[in-house]
Amino acid sequence: MKKIISLILVILIMIISTGCDDANIASENLVKQADNFEIYRRVVFLNGITDNYILEIEGLCSITVDRLDNQLEVICKTGEREYKKHFLGLADNVAYFVEQLESTEASAYHYRVTFKPQVILPDIDFRGSTKDLPTKQI
Repeated sequence: MKKIISLILVILIMIISTGCDDANIASENLVKQADNFEIYRRVVFLNGITDNYILEIEGLCSITVDRLDNQLEVICKTGEREYKKHFLGLADNVAYFVEQLESTEASAYHYRVTFKPQVILPDIDFRGSTKDLPTKQI
């Protein structure tokens, strides 16, 4: 019985530790840093036919590949509360690469979690007319 329990524990530890190697943890933490605009990057688009650069974006940027629309979405922080979003269509003859320009610290042993209370209690913008509100009925 002890052998079976030991075997089950070993199998559980192997299952839990799969995908939790140092590189994966550090990579996830770097992605979180980039999505929080903490990593300085350069995104370059290259025309594969002419070998010319189409576009270059540099700054504190978060990148998302939208496979449904076949485009790359790049959001860059340009000021304290200022952002720019770029949509870049991908084609057979267009390649892109993303370069992290500065090194940053990332733990290979601890996951990074970011809590933002303002997301839980967001600012509410009211759009509409007071004419649309219900009137008090007597």
